[in-house]
Amino acid sequence: MPGINDYAPIVGPSVISELYLLSQRLSGKTVQNVNSTSVGGGVAEILTRMVPLLRELGIDTKWDVIKGNEKFFNITKKIHNALHGANLVLTREDWEYFLEVNRENAAEMDFYGDIIFVHDPQPIALVDKKEQAGGKWVWRGHVDFTKPLAPVMEFLESYINRYDTAVFSAPGFARDLRIPQVLISPSIDPLSDKNKELPQQTIDGVLERFGIDKSRPIVTQISRFDRLKDPCGVVEVYKRVKKHVDCQLVLAGGGATDDPEGCKVVEEVKCLATGDPDVHIIFLPPASDVEINALQRASTVVLQKSLKEGFGLTVAEALWKAKPVIASAVGGIPLQVKHKYSGILTYSVEGTAHYLKQLLQEPKYAKKLGLNGREHIKNNFLITRHIRDYLLLFLSLFYEGDVIHLGQPHCP
Repeated sequence: MPGINDYAPIVGPSVISELYLLSQRLSGKTVQNVNSTSVGGGVAEILTRMVPLLRELGIDTKWDVIKGNEKFFNITKKIHNALHGANLVLTREDWEYFLEVNRENAAEMDFYGDIIFVHDPQPIALVDKKEQAGGKWVWRGHVDFTKPLAPVMEFLESYINRYDTAVFSAPGFARDLRIPQVLISPSIDPLSDKNKELPQQTIDGVLERFGIDKSRPIVTQISRFDRLKDPCGVVEVYKRVKKHVDCQLVLAGGGATDDPEGCKVVEEVKCLATGDPDVHIIFLPPASDVEINALQRASTVVLQKSLKEGFGLTVAEALWKAKPVIASAVGGIPLQVKHKYSGILTYSVEGTAHYLKQLLQEPKYAKKLGLNGREHIKNNFLITRHIRDYLLLFLSLFYEGDVIHLGQPHCP
C-alpha cells in the first residue's frame, strides 16, 4: 500500500503538506466509518484505500460493516432502485424488517467514534443511537438522488435530518433538508492496482487469458452487473456499430455482497449476446483490480451507459488512463466528462452508437479526448483531493464558526 508521500510526484508536494496541516487539527479524533459491505462497489473500494491514508496522516480511522441477510439486502436493493426512480412499492413489512435489522446492528455495534460516518441507506437508522453514543454523525449518500421515488425519499429523510451533516456526490443531488449539506465527489487512487501503470506484458497476458484479440478495436464497459448500468443497452450499441466498424465488446465486472441481482443480469446479457464470439462477458471475482486495469488500458473506447449513476468511478478510472470515454449524461458523470472536451456525453442507444462509430473511425480525435480527460481527473478527482475535502468536513464539525489557524506543515 503506497504511503501519503508517494502521491507527491503526481499532485505536487504542496498538496501533501496541506493534508498534514489539516490533519494536525484533528489530532486525537476518531472517525468510525459504517457501511453495508467490505467487498464490491465504489464505497468499499474508496474506504479500502482511504482508511490507511487517513491513519498515516494521524487520524484514528476505523471501518465497521453492518450485518444483513438475503431478505434485508433484497429490501435495500428495492430502496436503491426506488431512489433511482423505479416505481416500486416498499410495504410496511419491508420497512419494519429494514428497521429491525438496523436495530439489531445498533445493539451489537460499539459506537466509539468522535465522528460516526454512515454510508448510504442500508445503515441509515443507526442514527437512533446518536444521543446515547454522542459524537458527530455524518450521513453520506453515494447514489443518484436526481428523481427518487417520493415515499422512499421521505422515509429516509426522516432519518437523514437527525444527522449533523449530509454529504452528496453532485450538486443535482441536494435535498430540502433541515441540516447542512456538503458536496464531496468521490475519487480514484492513481497508485492502486486498478489504476497504476502496467507493463505491456501484463496487459497482453490478461487479453490472452480472456480470448480477446489485441489487433482489433476493443470497446469496453467495466461495471457491476446491474440493470442501472444498462449492459443490455451496451450490447445493442455494439450491434449497431459492428455493422459498420469491426470491433469487439468487453463487458466486465462483478457484484457486491449487498446486491442480490448480479447473477440474473449476467444471464440476461449472455442471452442477448448469444452466438457472437466478439462479445466477451467476464464476471470478475473480488480482487480483480489488475485485470480491470489491463482491460481498460487495452481498450480503444470505454463506455459507461448508465441509466442512473451516483458518480461512476469507472469513468474516472478510464479517463485517468487517457482513454476516450462515451458516457450517459446522468448523475455525477457530467462532473467528469465535459462534452467533446474530456469525453462524450450521450442520452440514448442511438447517440452512443453514433459517437462510438465516430471515435473508432477518428483515432486522433479519440486520443485528444482521452488526454484532456486524464488532465481533468488529475486536477479534480484523485484521492488526495477527496481526503482534503473530508478533513475540511471533519474540521467544520468541531470548529463551527471559528477561524482555524494552521501551524507549520509536518512532512516526515
